[in-house]
Amino acid sequence: MKPFLDKDFLLETETAKKLYHEAAVDMPIIDYHCHLSPQQIAEDYQFSDITEAWLGGDHYKWRAMRANGIDESYMTGNKPAKEKFLQWARTVPYTMRNPLYHWTHLELQRYFGITDLLNENSADAIYEKASALLRTPEYSVKNLLRKMGVKTVCTTDDPTDDLKWHQKLKDDGFEIPVLPAFRPDKAMAPEDPAAFNHFVSLLEKVTDSKINTYPDYLKQLKSRHDFFASMGCSVSDHGLEEIYAEDFTTDEIEIVFKQLRAGQTINLDQNRKFKSAMLLQFAKWDHEKGWVQQFHLGALRNNNTRLLQQMGADVGCDSIGDFKQAVALSKFLRTLDDADQLTKTIIYNLNPADNEIFATMAGNFNDGKTVGKIQFGAAWWFLDQKNGMISQLNALSNMGLVSRFVGMLTDSRSFLSYPRHEYFRRILCNLFGTEVENGELPAEQLNWISQIIKDICFNNAANYFGWSHLIENK
Repeated sequence: MKPFLDKDFLLETETAKKLYHEAAVDMPIIDYHCHLSPQQIAEDYQFSDITEAWLGGDHYKWRAMRANGIDESYMTGNKPAKEKFLQWARTVPYTMRNPLYHWTHLELQRYFGITDLLNENSADAIYEKASALLRTPEYSVKNLLRKMGVKTVCTTDDPTDDLKWHQKLKDDGFEIPVLPAFRPDKAMAPEDPAAFNHFVSLLEKVTDSKINTYPDYLKQLKSRHDFFASMGCSVSDHGLEEIYAEDFTTDEIEIVFKQLRAGQTINLDQNRKFKSAMLLQFAKWDHEKGWVQQFHLGALRNNNTRLLQQMGADVGCDSIGDFKQAVALSKFLRTLDDADQLTKTIIYNLNPADNEIFATMAGNFNDGKTVGKIQFGAAWWFLDQKNGMISQLNALSNMGLVSRFVGMLTDSRSFLSYPRHEYFRRILCNLFGTEVENGELPAEQLNWISQIIKDICFNNAANYFGWSHLIENK
């Protein structure tokens, strides 16, 4: 019987162990998509305790606690911090076989050197030790990033953000680049005219302009796109149910925009056409600048109206959707490719039933000029667990070139989430190591396989995003 979470955790063969410990373990991290706070990084924030660091915005944990019958006041309410932590500790033993069980204990080990299992009996001691460490200078958020070997961070930022915290980080000379990513989802969300007009008002304010027409709107969005580029941005991101690729005319979109500015509700056909027009425009701007565009597809968000009204979005009430992805995704990419306006693109899938659809779609639009131009992105959200990662890696291996994969990202709001890269790397090494020992891959090519592992862990992302200067010993 193997010990829990020992040095060979998830590594089932000697070759897997060799690949992990000799090739993967010391590779640094590029976190090219996350939801970390640039303000907290710029201010070198110090957490008050482990509750703030762990439960402050982690809807993964909130979902588990709700399922365990824990009252909402211990998650999003105003209960004392230690009481909240105790409720999480009581929940942890019930998370066995959920990735939260692994992540919780990996984080306790990697950041705090705590090897005890978290439960109701150990909660007090773990709370005190972890919280005491978090209050020391060595555990400021900048040092948490350094501790995990992070070399670049891409945050997720609204077009109306002034990016002042990114500027401060540049001015302060923080050695880990913290770059903005352009996330214009609110700019193409006309479902709620009031919310859309609020976004337009913010855009007017940040651009010091009046936006009365659709051309005005595009002009000022383009100015923000340009501003983001001036701040080092080279990545965009969209979180969508599906890709929108309806046929439309400019006149139709101008009418829709006029209706929205008048506060009028538009119909479903108009909605989809407006989204299609905006999505295509953003993609063309990304191509002009040579950015990488990312599409996170398939989430059915805000299912619980009661909690949405009480607390807003992103509180753990989202799920996997069953949207039809293939036809529109093909049309969207094809339209850009036909016009020679298709930039580097990463497509992320949330529905495991669609893995092969996404993996084969990525292969349709590579151009023979850019290595891995269209990527089938890492397993994300509900799929960034053992089975989900294996399924994504297998689909990509079977349908494309996993050796050119840009690897893992955190997609997290937590500064303690970087052991997810270790989790991914162990799973990756186990897949390759097992196939070597099964005779499915050649043992005499182990040095080459080790290089593939290193590339997937770090080098491919560094090259793909244009940060190859981060690669040591090139």
